[in-house]
Amino acid sequence: MQSKYYVLFLSITAALGGFLFGFDTAVISGAEREIQSLWQLSDWGHGLAVAIALYGTVIGALFGGFPADKFGRKPSLFGIGLLYLVSALGSALAPEVYSFMFFRFIGGLGVGASSVVAPMYISEIAPAGRRGQLVALYQFNIVFGILMAYFSNYLIGTTALQEAWRWMLGIEAVPALVYALLILRVPKSPRWLVAKRQNFAAARAILARTDPEGADAVIALAVAESKKIGRTSTVWSLFEPKFRKVTWFAFLMAFFNQLSGINAIIYFAPRIFESAGISVNDALMSTMGIGIINLLATLLGLYLIDRLGRRMLMFIGSVGYIVSLSLMAYSYFGGTVSHVLLPFFVYMFIASHAVGQGSVIWVFISEIFPNELRAYGQSFGSFTHWIFAAVIANAFPFFANNFGTGNIFAFFAMMMVFQLLWVLYKMPETKNRSLEEIQNDLIKSHA
Repeated sequence: MQSKYYVLFLSITAALGGFLFGFDTAVISGAEREIQSLWQLSDWGHGLAVAIALYGTVIGALFGGFPADKFGRKPSLFGIGLLYLVSALGSALAPEVYSFMFFRFIGGLGVGASSVVAPMYISEIAPAGRRGQLVALYQFNIVFGILMAYFSNYLIGTTALQEAWRWMLGIEAVPALVYALLILRVPKSPRWLVAKRQNFAAARAILARTDPEGADAVIALAVAESKKIGRTSTVWSLFEPKFRKVTWFAFLMAFFNQLSGINAIIYFAPRIFESAGISVNDALMSTMGIGIINLLATLLGLYLIDRLGRRMLMFIGSVGYIVSLSLMAYSYFGGTVSHVLLPFFVYMFIASHAVGQGSVIWVFISEIFPNELRAYGQSFGSFTHWIFAAVIANAFPFFANNFGTGNIFAFFAMMMVFQLLWVLYKMPETKNRSLEEIQNDLIKSHA
């Protein structure tokens, strides 16, 4: 198999963790009402049953780097597939709410760990010139998984199946099993083999298939980096002076991602449309458009990320954020802009996110850390992303009801001005460069 097709196969296989991420996150939307009715859950209990997976996601992101560092990326990806499989079957067969929440929590662990390990693995096997596009496949699969979950729920929900919600949740076991089996066919990460096992021969053999033109240079740079940094790195090394800069970059990328309001808008899109005077049916129809726009714009970001670079996509996305969020806020402030246009402003926002932050975040965070610290750094960036996702999603209804939705969108727009300034003056460009070259320059720039 030619190297470009082989590395594409490996990247798609690892990125299927993103498909399961998106599917697992969205599939609960078709089951939550039946679950509340079946087990007579209070509003608090219902909210916990739905949100428990998100708590698992935070924990999975926080600790997902440790097994990836100790045992390797491949075993960790296989374990993630098993987590999804067990979660799907356990949730579908749960006899009562507590076991249901336990299995949904396990699925959340898989989601969080997947956001750490899958982008990291792809970045470590991909050639420099294609790395952005290949890692961004992970984000595309998240979006595709969300759409497939909605479609699957629709198909199952229109049948005469008894307790259809169990089938909605259980169907995830099929792609989870396929994913776990495919992972058995991928090789170990060559960068991990060099950094953690000093197995240069095995690493070279893998790179000869995934990046034949750059294999020798990558090995030489990886060896030099390993000698420079040492093999005693721990999670606390992220905060040492020479690494603090890249850790700060990862934090800001994840922080700004959520301070755009992306998850608040996705989670509460129907409510946002209805609060602006749009009918319930029109609000649901407008929400469906979000998924379609997200998928198409993610494809565009996938096409552009290695052509225009990470900084240019972040610049385009930041400008789009500022314009769309300002127009959304203006709609709520009672300006002359008609509420009829609000869905289009939301679509502009979603497109800006998908082309910019959505395409770049997992790529950028997976690129900037040294090989010895990448697992910990990816875990730190993912944890930052998920903890802010949980806080903002939980806080959005309170602040919207007490301070006005328009003010919240204005706040998000202001935060995106700060993101734009960071992109213009601080964010490094990483396209078309080996991981070792990127890290060497970032560490050197600190000194």
